[in-house]
Amino acid sequence: SIGGNNYGFADIIQRCVTNFLTSPSWWPNYCNDDSAVTANFTTANITAQTNAILGAINNIKTAMANAGYSAGQYTIVQQTYPSPVPNGSAFRYSQSGFTRQSTGGCGFWNNDANWANSTALVKINNSVKSAAATAGVKVLDLAAAFNGRRLCENTVNLMENSGKANWTVAGASDATEWVAQIRTLSTVFGPYYVQESLHPNWWGEKAIRNCVRQAYNAGVPKGGVCNRGTGLNANGEPNMTLV
Repeated sequence: SIGGNNYGFADIIQRCVTNFLTSPSWWPNYCNDDSAVTANFTTANITAQTNAILGAINNIKTAMANAGYSAGQYTIVQQTYPSPVPNGSAFRYSQSGFTRQSTGGCGFWNNDANWANSTALVKINNSVKSAAATAGVKVLDLAAAFNGRRLCENTVNLMENSGKANWTVAGASDATEWVAQIRTLSTVFGPYYVQESLHPNWWGEKAIRNCVRQAYNAGVPKGGVCNRGTGLNANGEPNMTLV
């Protein structure tokens, strides 16, 4: 997994949440047209970041060769990024008031959430896939892997509002979110940290582990698109399908 930080992922989140919290619903200030955000997605920067990803892959190949491995003795599988928030119409909290952030931890205007999925995520993942294609490595596409389980999505809920006793009981993986809330204040001693915002949570990581396990394919690695199912497998991971 590579590229997201170089595209300013954390800074974009901070700008979007700040704009949500400091502008009213009758005059929203969107982040997707802020110069600090759009600068990450210029043609020049996309080219630069794609080349940087390609350079990193080639550095791995060089390191493996220097360690005595031939190209046929290992396989690089590069993964894309999953969508962490739904489109605006699928949020379970209204964008009026502050509940979307204060309760859900998903302080995005609908317009910005739509842009995040249709533009930012697409451009970052296309950059990842372009570098992988040039380098001749496999791609594990996770873009839609969390759909239906994303932060504040109306198909799931907070654990305390899900009717489940805790994260691990039967059915919890289908009733709760797979993405960590956006934290607006750092907590020095945990259990939550600002850096974890919009990253996979416990169930999200287990879902990705299932996808990676299938990509490993018992030692014959393969790429493909990993999509969500329901329920858990024998390893306690959400059922996922790699095709």
